[in-house]
Amino acid sequence: MKKKQSIIALVLAAIVTVLLGWTMIKGWGPTGTGSMKNINLGLDLSGGVSITYQAVKDNPTDEEMSDTRYKLEQRAQQYSEEAQVYLQGDNRITIEIPGATDATTILEEMGKPGSLYFIKQTNDDGTENYTYDSSTGEYVLNGKTIEELEEDGSVVLTGKDVESAEAMHQQNSTTKATESVVQLKMTDEGKQKFADATQEAYSAGKSIGIYYDEKFVSVPSVNAVISDGTAVISGGNMDWDEATSLASTLRIGSLSLKLEEINSSVVGAQLGSAAVSTSVKAGAIGIVLIILFLAIVYRLPGIAAGWALLIYVELNLIALNAFDLTLTLPGIAGVILSIGMAVDANVIIYARIEEEIGAGKTVHAAIRDGFKKAASAILDGNVTTLIAAAVLYALASGSVRGFAMTLALGIVLSMFSAMVVSRLLVNSLYGMGLKDAKYYGTKKERKGFPFMEKRKIFFTISCILLLAVPASMIFMHQTKGSALNFGLDFKGGTSINVPFNEDYSIEELDKEVEPVVEGVTKDSNIQMTKVVGGNNVIIKTRSLTLEEREQVYQAMADNFGVDTSEITFDNISSTVSKEMSQNAMKAVIIAVVCMLLYIWIRFRDIRFASSAILALMHDIAIVFGFYVVSRISVGSTFIACMLTILGYSINSTIVIFDRIRENLPELKREPIESLVDRCITDTLTRSIYSSLTTFITIFVLFVMGVSSIRDFAAPLMVGIVCGAYTSVCITGALWYVMKHVGKNKYVPSKAVQNKTKNK
Repeated sequence: MKKKQSIIALVLAAIVTVLLGWTMIKGWGPTGTGSMKNINLGLDLSGGVSITYQAVKDNPTDEEMSDTRYKLEQRAQQYSEEAQVYLQGDNRITIEIPGATDATTILEEMGKPGSLYFIKQTNDDGTENYTYDSSTGEYVLNGKTIEELEEDGSVVLTGKDVESAEAMHQQNSTTKATESVVQLKMTDEGKQKFADATQEAYSAGKSIGIYYDEKFVSVPSVNAVISDGTAVISGGNMDWDEATSLASTLRIGSLSLKLEEINSSVVGAQLGSAAVSTSVKAGAIGIVLIILFLAIVYRLPGIAAGWALLIYVELNLIALNAFDLTLTLPGIAGVILSIGMAVDANVIIYARIEEEIGAGKTVHAAIRDGFKKAASAILDGNVTTLIAAAVLYALASGSVRGFAMTLALGIVLSMFSAMVVSRLLVNSLYGMGLKDAKYYGTKKERKGFPFMEKRKIFFTISCILLLAVPASMIFMHQTKGSALNFGLDFKGGTSINVPFNEDYSIEELDKEVEPVVEGVTKDSNIQMTKVVGGNNVIIKTRSLTLEEREQVYQAMADNFGVDTSEITFDNISSTVSKEMSQNAMKAVIIAVVCMLLYIWIRFRDIRFASSAILALMHDIAIVFGFYVVSRISVGSTFIACMLTILGYSINSTIVIFDRIRENLPELKREPIESLVDRCITDTLTRSIYSSLTTFITIFVLFVMGVSSIRDFAAPLMVGIVCGAYTSVCITGALWYVMKHVGKNKYVPSKAVQNKTKNK
């Protein structure tokens, strides 16, 4: 790049940086379009709408309530992936949707879930169940309620008999026009019911009305007996979007129970504004420290890397807004992980540039070859993590899906930042005349450490740590009653609605009220949510006995003058449903298998893949053990933490394996132990720097964050340290042991052989 072109490129990069920064901080127009203040925040960070439904049926069964709760959860997550749904008492279900402020609008959009009925046109006595109203152009019920129609047998099927609903196009038999319809498929039981109903309607030349959310959506005439269990909902003016929306609603709207809305309110953030402000400050400080670190260590390329990282952060925050993603603590984990991987990519590149200069190449050649040789490690590391994110998004739900979306977005942008932006900046700086090697650094020969010789020590340390996990679980189960300290998200508890005499802020509640409740309940995992527009505060804690509840009531009266007669309570279920946990577990298992297959294919040796996965399981087990020993509450952030380790640890391992793969053709001239030691030593600086920069960000978050954020950051720090240890000390040794035991010689591919000859 010539000097004039370099100047233009740097000026344009500076202008883009300023514009992106302005967009991120201030935004454009009266609403601040693009500003990070408009990013959707979850219930924990910003609050939202809380709606409580009650089953119309008396004494519903646990199975009916559980099934209804799960399907409502699926519906609520159409509004936000971070929506929470939990059982309250024996016959109530509460839905909390983050970011919303208008409960009335949400109620209108939610409708009355579960009211899907198939109604025959006439009764046995000849009376009609519904008639056509010419004044409105709609069908209406003929004087009876749905409950009465169910009792007299006029309702032939309900939503429970529908197995699936799909939008599709079909040709109208009369007009020949293509129209959008919804095709229903019945369950095995519903299939027989539908066959009997259509037989009766066909014989009498009648119709079967499809009644949903208190109105008829279709009243088709029955022209044949339908014995295959399929039905079609069509409407003259229904477009594709409406058909898709209706099909989606019907798939999850066939609830076991009919519900009625009994309460709705706008609730405040569970963590308070301090959680957001401190997280933003901590993130900003962490990024500044990382940029300074990169500039000191890598000199001119470090400045380019810091500049590229700044652009990456701006793009990431703007993209979160543009894609309308909801950010919660798990989402913050995804952002942090992607920042770590963005730094990691730059560290890989500039460490390679130093190596190339140290090998005697010119600065220009070193820059070119440094980016080229680092590409495979960056690609494999990021693609492996992207595979995990894609599987999690496809199979999981709730906060896990939110984590996957923020992670995938961050990874794509981080690759762009490292491979495009960073390259443009460093080449422009070189083109400006900064060509002396002193500006870029030279990697000095480092005395190799005998990692393979010490492998038994490392394996012993890991075995002790791994054995300590089940031992500590048994000990905690015996002494504490449970191996893990399950929080409300997993275990449920008691919800107490306290009408205070004054309006407390979340920060005041944390400082004044929480210690009082904790003193009575001995529970450190307390969630407090304000009801906007009043003084009521919902306090969620572990399940309390009658005596403990009365003690909390009395403490509220003694310390805050609350009238105990106005305090109400309910037992609540977990917000992480059984189905959500199972889906997350399946997603993790499938993600690990897909990662294993990808590494196997890319490295053409299953021992690389199996070593990486074993090391990954090692890291996850150690972090799990930390949760056991530290008694940090296990909630939704626990899943996010484990997924972060899943994505981060594998990336460090890939870099070392990439170097081993690159040097394998030299096995004929060098013992395998020496080669593995040299590869680990060559990438040791990168491993340390990459882990250190990510650790800095999390550590600042830990120091400055509120208690819940510290509980989130602490396991992440353990995971980062553990991941660095396994990548350097365990993975290479595992691969060596597997290769040594197998006694299979490495046969390089023709491409690798030709590459070696060319060298």
